[in-house]
Amino acid sequence: MPLKIRLKSDEKIIIGGAVIRNGMRHHADLFVENNVPILRQKDILTEVDAITPARRLYYLLQLLYIDIEQQSKHLENLLPMIQDIAEAAPSTEKYLGPLREHLSEHEFYQALKMARQLIEYESILLRQTIQ
Repeated sequence: MPLKIRLKSDEKIIIGGAVIRNGMRHHADLFVENNVPILRQKDILTEVDAITPARRLYYLLQLLYIDIEQQSKHLENLLPMIQDIAEAAPSTEKYLGPLREHLSEHEFYQALKMARQLIEYESILLRQTIQ
């Protein structure tokens, strides 16, 4: 059964590595007939916005998920970063443990979801540090 995606006007999506943008006037329904990496605009983090450790981790996971040809390179860059975050903030292990499990199972989208939770947790830690 195909995946139906409704894009709002001017919304972007990445499907199988291709960036697609809807036109300005109407929504569009897309039907994805096969299994490919998909990221909606709300889930895409640009390199410029990857300004904290958790956001940089998310950015690398995003590359791992959508750039199939370079997955081994991205994974090689990702693993030391996970270790660095775990050492700097041991309380993040509740997110990093499941994230590692998803990576070992090649469940990259699930790892991205866990990284989103890590970003939320990181923002709480940063707010506490500032206060």
